Amino acid sequence: MPKLIELNKAEQAVSLLMELIRIPSYSKEEHGTADLLVAFFHERGIPTKRHLNNVWVQNKFFDQSKKTILLNSHHDTVKPNKNSSRDPFQAIISEGKLYGLGSNDAGASLVSLIMSFLHFYERNDLQYNLIFAASAEEEISGKDGIESLLPLLGKIEFGIVGEPTQMQMAIAERGLIVLDCYTQGTAGHAARGEGENALYKAMKSIEWFRSYSFEKVSELLGPVKMNVTVIETENKAHNVVPSSCHYVVDVRVNELYSLEEVVNVISKNAGCEVKPRSFRMRSSSISPEHSLVLSGKKLGRTSYGSPTSSDKALMPFPTLKIGPGESARSHSADEFIYLKEIVEGIEIYIQLLKNIL
Repeated sequence: MPKLIELNKAEQAVSLLMELIRIPSYSKEEHGTADLLVAFFHERGIPTKRHLNNVWVQNKFFDQSKKTILLNSHHDTVKPNKNSSRDPFQAIISEGKLYGLGSNDAGASLVSLIMSFLHFYERNDLQYNLIFAASAEEEISGKDGIESLLPLLGKIEFGIVGEPTQMQMAIAERGLIVLDCYTQGTAGHAARGEGENALYKAMKSIEWFRSYSFEKVSELLGPVKMNVTVIETENKAHNVVPSSCHYVVDVRVNELYSLEEVVNVISKNAGCEVKPRSFRMRSSSISPEHSLVLSGKKLGRTSYGSPTSSDKALMPFPTLKIGPGESARSHSADEFIYLKEIVEGIEIYIQLLKNIL
C-alpha cells in the first residue's frame, strides 16, 4: 500500500479516519488521537502546535495583517453503544460504508476539513488566513477543549464547525442549560402518613415543566424545549416519606432568549429551587447574508436551525456548522459513514472556501 501522503485527498481522508477509529479517544482521553494528528501533519512538513489534547496548524503563508478563518472539528468520542454488533475500534469498510466509533460524529468532518486545509495550505494569495484545529472534549462540553484553545489562536473573524449535517448549513443552534432542581418536605413514617412528601411537591413542579410554553418561537429553532431527565430522593427505604427530592431538567433554548432569561422565568414559576450548572452553552446563529452562507447557497446548500449543541456554542464569532454524515447516526450502535459522503464533504468544503478565499 502506498504511503498515506501519496494517496489522493479522499483516500488520505479515509485512511486517516480508519487510523483514528482504531485509537480509543473518549472525552478527556484523546492523547492517542492527538499524537496521531501531530504525526500526520509532521509527515507533511507542517509546523504543528498542541495544547493539552487540542492540535492546530496554520496555513504556510499566515499573515498577521489578514483576517483569519477557523476550520474546526473534534476528535473525541462518546463510549460505544452497548447494542453495537461490531467491534467499534476495528474500522471496517463494507458495502461503501466505513464502520467505527466516531466515524460519523465527527471523524468524517474532521478528516474532510483537514484535506480542505491541505488544499489551500501552500497558497500565497489567500485573502484570509486559515487555521485548522482538532479539538478535544466536545462530547462533554469540557473546559479543556475548544474553550481553552481559542485564546491561543488570536482573533478569529469567522469559522466552520464540522459536525454531521449531511453537508447542509446549520446557521443557528440551540443553547443548552442543565438545571438541578430541588423540592423540600419533611421526613415521616409512610405507614402513619407523617411528614410532607417532597416527591409529591416535585411532581407538581415537573408538571409545570411539562406543560409550560415560552412565548417566543423561533422560525429556525422552534420553541424552547424542557425535559425532566433524572429524578431521585435522598432515602431508599420504602417506608420513609422523603424530605427532599432532586431532579434534572434539560433545557434547549432558541436564539430569542438568553439562558439567564429562561432561568429567571423558571425560578419564578416552577415551584422549586433551581440551580443552573453553567451558562456556557449559549444559542448561536450566523446571518443568512454572511459571505460563508451565501457561498453555500451558490453550491445549492440549504440552511436550517440545529436542535443539537456543539462547540459552536463556545465560539464568540460567527460560525457555520456543516459536515458529512447524518446527526441521527451519532452515538448509535454500529456507527458508520458512507465513503461517498467523505468525498462530497471534501469537495463542498473546498468549494465553500474557494468562493471566499
